[in-house]
Amino acid sequence: MLQQTQVDTVISYYERWLKKYPTLEKVAQASEDEILKLWEGLGYYARARNFHKACQKVAESHLGKVPSDPNVFSTLKGVGPYTLAAVQSIAFQNPFPAMDGNIKRIVSRLFRIDEPSSKALSHIGAFLQKNISQKNPGDFNQALMDIGAMICHPKNPKCFECPLSLDCEALQFKQTHVYPIPEEKNPRPHYRAAVGVVWKGNKLLISKRKSEGLLGGLWEFPGGKMKPGESAKDCVEREVKEEVGVDVEAIKSVGAIEHVYTHFSIEMEGFLCRYLKGKPQTLECADWKWISFPELKKFAFPTANRKLFPLLPQANPFQKNADKKLKKGNLSEEA
Repeated sequence: MLQQTQVDTVISYYERWLKKYPTLEKVAQASEDEILKLWEGLGYYARARNFHKACQKVAESHLGKVPSDPNVFSTLKGVGPYTLAAVQSIAFQNPFPAMDGNIKRIVSRLFRIDEPSSKALSHIGAFLQKNISQKNPGDFNQALMDIGAMICHPKNPKCFECPLSLDCEALQFKQTHVYPIPEEKNPRPHYRAAVGVVWKGNKLLISKRKSEGLLGGLWEFPGGKMKPGESAKDCVEREVKEEVGVDVEAIKSVGAIEHVYTHFSIEMEGFLCRYLKGKPQTLECADWKWISFPELKKFAFPTANRKLFPLLPQANPFQKNADKKLKKGNLSEEA
């Protein structure tokens, strides 16, 4: 949970997770939908999917015991160099140096490395491997992570509290503001998208994203990016047909929301749609369901979709006898 996410954000999720899944076996027995629902809002959902699959593998192939052999552990889903080093050093005292953002920043400042950390991994790794404690490698890694998190801040580091200050070249040359050298960043693209809130009787149509890729395994209202020159209405009707094979008529916009992801931002408009014909199919999605409005809170949705919930009617606005057909939703924050 702490990968790419701050401690303050993680704490409440971690506590809820341990309450529901106190053991590896409990995680392995859960469904992907259950895992993603508990993770909902934390982002980087591949972490949850990979952890789920890794727990299943450990339960099935390793008698429920996390393998201490680094070569075996590295075959588990989602285990990359950092996870391998962190778990092996902390849990099994194997001398693998962990390289998270905090540690990379420390070493970059110690030696005034004149290139971004991503291009200096061999330099950083060689230093850490040479100096890591053979007896207590987990303490070594955690100590450096703590120095980076609490003292060697990206901005305004507390250099005179740092146990490494006498060896820090960036401090000696008064250049802590220069190092580490920033990574080159591409401009963040912005997309316009539209989704269809498709009503049939008293049910809404939702589709599940394929596991591979961004937001994999989450549920959403069918829709997608608008083509150049395409209206939001036309986009919805086209995307719903392409994604789930259903013909709809986009009747009324409920409004647009904006959301910023790590690598891009979107403006997404929601349209109330009347179902016309066709049986839903998994054309460009992993699954689909017809659900009632209250059931929305049972499924894990991307944050952008959840921002639309308060704008939606709780009943089919196209049914003649629908009560309060344009009454806005009142789902709780946890939905």
